[in-house]
Amino acid sequence: MKKFTQSQLEELNEKFKAFSPFEIIEWIITKAENPVVTTNFRPYEAAILHSVTRVEPNLKVIWCDTGYNTPQTYKHATQVAEQLNLNIKLYIPKQTAAYRDAFFGGIPEVNSSQHDEFTKQVKLEPFQRAMKEQNPDLWFTNLRKGQTTFRDSIGILSYSKDGILKVSPFYHWSDEKLDTYLAEHNLPNEFKYSDPTKVLSNRECGLHA
Repeated sequence: MKKFTQSQLEELNEKFKAFSPFEIIEWIITKAENPVVTTNFRPYEAAILHSVTRVEPNLKVIWCDTGYNTPQTYKHATQVAEQLNLNIKLYIPKQTAAYRDAFFGGIPEVNSSQHDEFTKQVKLEPFQRAMKEQNPDLWFTNLRKGQTTFRDSIGILSYSKDGILKVSPFYHWSDEKLDTYLAEHNLPNEFKYSDPTKVLSNRECGLHA
C-alpha cells in the first residue's frame, strides 16, 4: 500500500470529517492489499465490526484475548461473532493465567515494573505476534477522540509505530451517535468490560502509543 505523506494525511483527515464511516471504509480499503480490523469487544466495538464487514465480509478480525475479560465480555464476543459471522483470528498469551498468578501474585499494581511485564505477556506480545503473522498494510480500529490524550492528537487516519496505516472511521463520533447506530442495525453492546493492562480508562496500554 502506498504511504501517504504527512500533508496528504492531514488533507484526508480534514476531508473525511464529512464522510460517513462506510464511505471512509469503502474509499480506503480499495488502496489496501491486506487489511485487518482489531477488536477487544469493549463497549461499541460492534459498530466498527459491523461497518467493516459490511464492506468486506471476510475481513480478518484480530482478537488478542488477554484471558482476563469479564464473563459478560466473553458472552458479548460470542454473540457479535455469530451475528456478524466474523472471521476471527484469535491470539492468546503464551503463558497461562495460573503461571502469572504464581509469578505476579495476581494482576500487579498499575505503576509497578511487574505490571509492565504483565502487559507485555497478556497484550503486547500476542499483538506483535498477530501483526507479524497477519502482516497487514491497513489496520481498522475503533479509536475515538476524547478517549485519551494521545488519541486526541491523531485523526481518522494515522500511522502506527510500525508504519501501518490505522483507520478509525468513528473517530469523531460520540457515544450518543454510536448508541443510535447500534440500535439502527440491531447490534448488541456490553459495558461490563475490564482491561487489566490499562486499569484507568484514559491510560494507553502500549498498542497505539
